[in-house]
Amino acid sequence: MSESLLSVGIDVGTTSTQLVFSRLQLQNRASAFAVPELVIGEREVLYKSPVHFTPLVGSSLVDGQKLRRLVEQEYANAGIRREEVDTGAVIVTGETSRRENAAEVSQALSGFAGDFVVATAGPDLESVLAARGAGAVEFSRQTGKTVLHVDIGGGTSNLCLIREGRVEKTGCLNVGGRLVKRDEAKHITYVSPVLGGLWEPSQGIGTLVKLLTRALEMAAGLRPAETILEKLTTKEAEHFFRLEEAAVLSFSGGVAECIARDYPDNAFGDIGPALGRAIRESALCRGEYRLSQDSIRATVIGAGCYATQLSGSTVYAQNVRFPLKNLAVVEPGRETFAEGETILAMPGLPSPSYEQVAALASRLAERPGPLRICLESDMAKALGQALASRLPGDAEILCLDRVKAAPGSYMDVGAPVGAAFPVVVKTLVLGSQ
Repeated sequence: MSESLLSVGIDVGTTSTQLVFSRLQLQNRASAFAVPELVIGEREVLYKSPVHFTPLVGSSLVDGQKLRRLVEQEYANAGIRREEVDTGAVIVTGETSRRENAAEVSQALSGFAGDFVVATAGPDLESVLAARGAGAVEFSRQTGKTVLHVDIGGGTSNLCLIREGRVEKTGCLNVGGRLVKRDEAKHITYVSPVLGGLWEPSQGIGTLVKLLTRALEMAAGLRPAETILEKLTTKEAEHFFRLEEAAVLSFSGGVAECIARDYPDNAFGDIGPALGRAIRESALCRGEYRLSQDSIRATVIGAGCYATQLSGSTVYAQNVRFPLKNLAVVEPGRETFAEGETILAMPGLPSPSYEQVAALASRLAERPGPLRICLESDMAKALGQALASRLPGDAEILCLDRVKAAPGSYMDVGAPVGAAFPVVVKTLVLGSQ
């Protein structure tokens, strides 16, 4: 089969905003006589925008109108119309993910970046997308090595532990190059609130970058944990990672560019160059380490190429108006704890009998409202048909399988492509500082 999806990734970060357009090719891995097994095969990057400074009002609030004009211009530069986009993600990262900023980004880009693209944020998603976009997951898969990938941006560092190509854990620290801003005379013009109680400008930039680097070393298990690790942690990962000696450190993000080469101290009006040097001289770079080829674009490449997955092919949909956006993933019986539209996440049953499917359908058919169900086991079509036989003809029914989504996350579901549905599973964890 030759079907494909046009995907966009938009990364609105503390320092920079970027876009990537990609073509995702669908492949059928099943034999000609088997049920289709659709997967996303080749991923071709069609266009990478220049790296733009994120437009701000004041020191840290996103300028929604300027952001919208920036995105419109990059669509024009790429020669792509908004209605051509099938899937993708807008990732709001670092300090920019504060609640008021994320709302501003959502409003500015609402209805703009395709029907199936919504603003998302959350350290789990960002960590995995950066690791995939930087090639760290593929490097681990090919070499069999354990990799700790660290994406160091303007406001946060997202960490992702990978073993033999499988993501095991993620974490996030308030460590980034834009936590302190300086003018051309190197006078400090901004200090992030996350540094309160940890550092004062009178202590000097050298002291600060050493402190931030120590926190990264602690997170990587290269030195004993101290109080600063807890104070800078935004997303715990079993406090934190314990790496074997053979593990490889992998870096991406704007600060990773400053690990690879020396920049003048105030090249970007922040502490990025100083932090990059401190990391290069630390225990983080004493063993084997790797730098992404396109460090600063790792997250946006991940958003454009890896945010979307496909459901199984034995699925069922009746009276569903696609796309479905921001469905809260809930467990049966806990819908009252979620706001807005929901989708039930269930493990399902391996090789279920007719009686088992019928019994489950009878229980689910008693529920009010649209029936949207996400199963891990391969039984969605049988369950959907059983539900349809028990409900009125105008009932909305959606049954997906081979999709794992944790309660508390959110899901977007696009119109079917071939026999499968494109799905984005997200966390929408927004900062409150």
